[in-house]
Amino acid sequence: MKISFLNLFLLYSLLSLSPVLAQDKSVEDKIIETGNTDNRTMDHLDVLSNRIGGRLLGSDAYENATYWAAGLFKKWGMEVEVQEVGSLPVGFNRGPWFGRMLSDEGFILHFATPSYTSGTKGVQRGHVLMEPKNQAEFDRVKGKLNGAWVLITGENEGWPVDFSEYADVERGLIIEENLDISRYNDSITKLNKAYPKKEQKPLKALKDSPALFYKQMREAGILGIIQSSKLPVRALYDRKNIEYMSFDSLPTCPDIKLDEHQFRIIEQKVKERVYFMLEFDIRNHFKPGPVKYHNVIGIIRGSEFPDEYVMSGGHLDAFDVATGAVDCGTGVAPNLEAARLIMAAGGKPKRTILFCLWAGEEFGLWGSKFWVQNNMDKLDKISNYFNRDGGPTVANSITVPPAMYTDFEKVCEPLDRINKEFPFKLNKRSGEPRPKPTSGGGSDHAYFAINGVPAISFGTADPKGYDFNYSEIWHTERDTYNMSIPVYMNHTAVVMAIVLYNLANLDNLLSRDGLYDLNVK
Repeated sequence: MKISFLNLFLLYSLLSLSPVLAQDKSVEDKIIETGNTDNRTMDHLDVLSNRIGGRLLGSDAYENATYWAAGLFKKWGMEVEVQEVGSLPVGFNRGPWFGRMLSDEGFILHFATPSYTSGTKGVQRGHVLMEPKNQAEFDRVKGKLNGAWVLITGENEGWPVDFSEYADVERGLIIEENLDISRYNDSITKLNKAYPKKEQKPLKALKDSPALFYKQMREAGILGIIQSSKLPVRALYDRKNIEYMSFDSLPTCPDIKLDEHQFRIIEQKVKERVYFMLEFDIRNHFKPGPVKYHNVIGIIRGSEFPDEYVMSGGHLDAFDVATGAVDCGTGVAPNLEAARLIMAAGGKPKRTILFCLWAGEEFGLWGSKFWVQNNMDKLDKISNYFNRDGGPTVANSITVPPAMYTDFEKVCEPLDRINKEFPFKLNKRSGEPRPKPTSGGGSDHAYFAINGVPAISFGTADPKGYDFNYSEIWHTERDTYNMSIPVYMNHTAVVMAIVLYNLANLDNLLSRDGLYDLNVK
């Protein structure tokens, strides 16, 4: 039998490619097998949220999480970069907090305090007053303010009352304006009384601002302020003050956000002039800065195109009123496990895969913004940046522009072999290209997208009906480990590992044709 040159060439080509194809298939199979029999996603989440806890930027917990994650990447045989992003002038560590109402009908108080606000000076007890709303009211109660807890107006949305000098000036202007309104109302009242048969002129409403006499009440010796909070209690931080805070000028007035139902009970007692006391022990601790904070980048170096990249990430920082298990432990833990699965399977991708655990997302995307601004020369070589920051729902779809669709068909082909309960749907985006974003926001994908980098993330769902509600948990006291959904988390980590690995092994970077409408500014 004669074998033509063409047949010999094709046979040689097939034989030369077969080890590569076999390796890729073997890696896929190992990722799926390990992901189904020895999945450690929830183990990572357990350490992150229950052993380390709420990872506020500037806290010891955040630093602990940084070096723990870096240690895992190193243990798995990856390269690691712990990248200094910046520093804060002071740090903050939250300790326990307790409170109770002392009366015949007393009860334990349900509350929280925003980060970077003052604790109490040990256990402090005091009577309770309503805040004064004009100068006459302040003058009437100023002696009684000493040693009092003060109920203030407004409803908690997570932020503390602004304690900056600028805010004191703003409140002072409102007080002055209210004095003018009060004088006007006095004159109108007299006029209306003098001419009762004439049409009565309306009075002007005083302007309201929570803790309007904040500076004056502090100087009078109040123990702290208390504001009503819807449930679950949300507690954030003061964006305006932290960067300008110093250890010599720390906040001194506890800012308590109290369960709205308990607030109403206490408020009614105060209005009825019933005597009772509140007791608080709030251990909010500060540490001198500068306190540095870092990104953690786990690197699987590409074997053929080390200067081309597939990236995936979530933010390592979290608010500390809970444990940051959902926001963003549900992003960090699957990224960690995806990296482990690829390494455990012996994966050697053609392109470099970067697993990015970002600093300071909650403070304004600081970590991801820093990376983008300091790696502008790499942006054209990034195939895609995947961001996960939306809860413990399962990654079961992805929608891509038409120019990427064929490549993603190859990348996603193995996904339905992971778990038949979660079929994966690849969608082709229809319609005109979207405008390229022009400002940061949302999450850590933002600065990649602003600079034209594909930042297509997985679609997620709750197909088993666990009734997950992200808004119920977001930035609140309920952001804890038990709110996660293990079967979704485990599956997501395997999906991520397969997609990232296969994307890094394509013969080409993903096409950016039709990704953004570059004519829209």
